[in-house]
Amino acid sequence: MKKLFPSLAVAGAFVAGTNMVSANVAAVALLVQDAAPEADKGFTQVLKEQFIQGGASFMGIVLLCLILGLAVAIERIIYLNMASTNTAKLKQQVEDALASGGIEAAKEVCRNTKGPVASIYYQGLDRATESVESAEKAVVAYGGVQMGQLEKNVSWLSLFIAIAPMLGFMGTVIGMIQAFQKIAAVGNLSASLIAGDIQVALLTTVFGLITAIILQIFYNYIIAKIDSIVNDMEDSSIILIDMLVDHKK
Repeated sequence: MKKLFPSLAVAGAFVAGTNMVSANVAAVALLVQDAAPEADKGFTQVLKEQFIQGGASFMGIVLLCLILGLAVAIERIIYLNMASTNTAKLKQQVEDALASGGIEAAKEVCRNTKGPVASIYYQGLDRATESVESAEKAVVAYGGVQMGQLEKNVSWLSLFIAIAPMLGFMGTVIGMIQAFQKIAAVGNLSASLIAGDIQVALLTTVFGLITAIILQIFYNYIIAKIDSIVNDMEDSSIILIDMLVDHKK
């Protein structure tokens, strides 16, 4: 069941990515289109024309960055939401189980609760029969493992955020080079001569920046969610050790 959610996330991201790209490219089209009326053209036609004018090579790669970035972001959001735990409720349940049924009862509570906090509780309780020091070491070690699971694939998202505007700027530079090549070949400066190349350059830049902005919003949300879960893990670790010390007395 856990493997099903990331798969659904990737599929959903591809659909969401396509819809978001359509909306963004449409906005770019409104900014860069000529003064001539285009009411006779449909949305799909305008979208297709602007995408082709931007250059399939760069626009296609930026689009791929957006879709893959959204896939990673949505998969992480689903995973982090599933990993969230009501730590106050879990603490009370573990404390009651320790008082009534001992270590095994508390471990059973943790087994029936999802999330990294419950897993850390279980690892600490599993070593509690040895000593409190062993339980503390197990909690610290397993906390590092859980943190790595929370941060999995987030580096790919930051990579797409960095690549998208760089590709857009590269398209801009190439468009400007082509414009100056035309000026050099003709020998005089004409606005109509270089307007098309400059438009292509601006399209790739705007599209790359829009992609980076969208992914940056998701990235910041994911980082904030990870920080929140990590804080809960650290607080819960301290609480667990205190409970074990009281239980040993």
